[in-house]
Amino acid sequence: MLNFPRWKVIMIALVCLYGAVTALPNFLSEEQRAALPGFMPEDTLNLGLDLQGGVHLLWGAQTEDVVNARLDNLADQIRDISREEARRRDVPREQRVTFTDIKVTEASVTARVRNPGLTEQARQKLIPLTQSQVGGGVAPVLGGGVQEVELERSDDVFTLTLTEQGIEIQKRDAISRSMEVMRKRVDPTGTKEITLQPQGSDRIVLEVPGASDPEEIKNLIGKTAKLSFHDVETNLSPDDIAKGRLRPRQKVLFTREGQPIVINERVIVSGDDLIDAKPAYDRGTPVVSFSFNLAGAKRFGTHTANNVGRPFAIVLDDEVISAPNINGPIPGGQGIIQGVGNIKEVNELSTLLKAGALPVKLTVLAERTVGPDLGKDNIDKGSLAAIIGFVGVIIYMVLSYGLFGLAANVALITNLILITGFLSLFQATLTLPGIAGVVLTIGMAVDANVLIFERIREEQRSGAKAFQAMERGYGQALSTIMDANITTFIAAAILYFLGSGPVQGFAVTLGIGILTSMFTAVVLTRYILSTWLKRKRPTTLPI
Repeated sequence: MLNFPRWKVIMIALVCLYGAVTALPNFLSEEQRAALPGFMPEDTLNLGLDLQGGVHLLWGAQTEDVVNARLDNLADQIRDISREEARRRDVPREQRVTFTDIKVTEASVTARVRNPGLTEQARQKLIPLTQSQVGGGVAPVLGGGVQEVELERSDDVFTLTLTEQGIEIQKRDAISRSMEVMRKRVDPTGTKEITLQPQGSDRIVLEVPGASDPEEIKNLIGKTAKLSFHDVETNLSPDDIAKGRLRPRQKVLFTREGQPIVINERVIVSGDDLIDAKPAYDRGTPVVSFSFNLAGAKRFGTHTANNVGRPFAIVLDDEVISAPNINGPIPGGQGIIQGVGNIKEVNELSTLLKAGALPVKLTVLAERTVGPDLGKDNIDKGSLAAIIGFVGVIIYMVLSYGLFGLAANVALITNLILITGFLSLFQATLTLPGIAGVVLTIGMAVDANVLIFERIREEQRSGAKAFQAMERGYGQALSTIMDANITTFIAAAILYFLGSGPVQGFAVTLGIGILTSMFTAVVLTRYILSTWLKRKRPTTLPI
């Protein structure tokens, strides 16, 4: 174990060098980092909210909206079934399964079969609607036997009812999707290291390190950004609109200028079919350029081909952004949205549309801005604790093990450099609990050396020569060190995957510290001491 072939020496040197290079930017100013060569890393440690300050927001989610939307979706699917059956020409009219009196109640949808003699055929048509569509998947039951929608019949009336478990699943799914949309809006590039976590069944905690303007974040997230395209009703007079003389499934919306427009509620294409949205210019005016997926492009192309010369409405959060005329078929699934505003508003809308629509409305329940002064105070106290622990361990190792203690201290310093470098490399967020993990790692790093050095002492007391004592000390202590570090690493992994926020920060630094300490305490110290032993060849070890 004391022989190190050349390739091992090179590997040890490369690991130490790479750790030092990745840690270097943390000790340079911004100007110095900018002057580094292109091949040098420039990433530094990401400091958490408790260290560099930022914005803490508690959001409340109106999860009842997603339940209402699910019921409306069920009603629309029944209408689709009825329309498809009514258009059939391969069966007589009296044999077509159609529905009437389709109504949405508190937690259910009712529909009456036009021909009471076709109730069994109608039931077969409605059974697929009881399958779940939560989270984009389809399954007859949810959560290990939880039925989301139940189907009941009373004479010729069918009732589709959302179960309590189904409603709860819908709400949890809405919270999960809302968090994903929030993440894309606030951190589209994934570099801000924000913290998002649910709190209870209808609340979400958002922390944005380094942010100073909570209003900007609230404005960005507060918009639902529900985009849809609708047919415009052009056969109503202003008097009809003012008196509300509308047909079923029609409603009045307003443009930004306050002009009323009557739209058909049925959605031609929704924002869910968008695959891209970005700022662009049309004749010098900023616009949003968008493109649909294949399904959306097909529906959009079919509608524009069948409605040339008619207007259609682009609706965002129940406001008509634009209502242009269709000058010709648009088969490519691409288009632009005009009338958004200046370039800043265009950029904001592009971000919102690309991130997707929030499934529920969010409101701010509490907000807190953490100033950098508090973060600096936390850093100072955490750094002081780390320094005191570090110096204490160094002194103890030198006093207890002499030359061997010095080798352990060199490994300890290298270990801290490697931890800093790898945290910077992986862009992990360092929080106050993360500093606690570093302090804990300092103690654990020398723990392995203590086991090895005590084992070497025992071997030397029992009469073993210097080389034998070193060989046996490292060999026999290795299994104990491995067992201790593996179990601790498993605990750190569990904390990371089951925890959130500060707990994950602690787990990350602890896990990285365990890996680097295994390298420095076992491999690096053994290399240092074996090199010294081969050169000096002492009869007894000074330990």
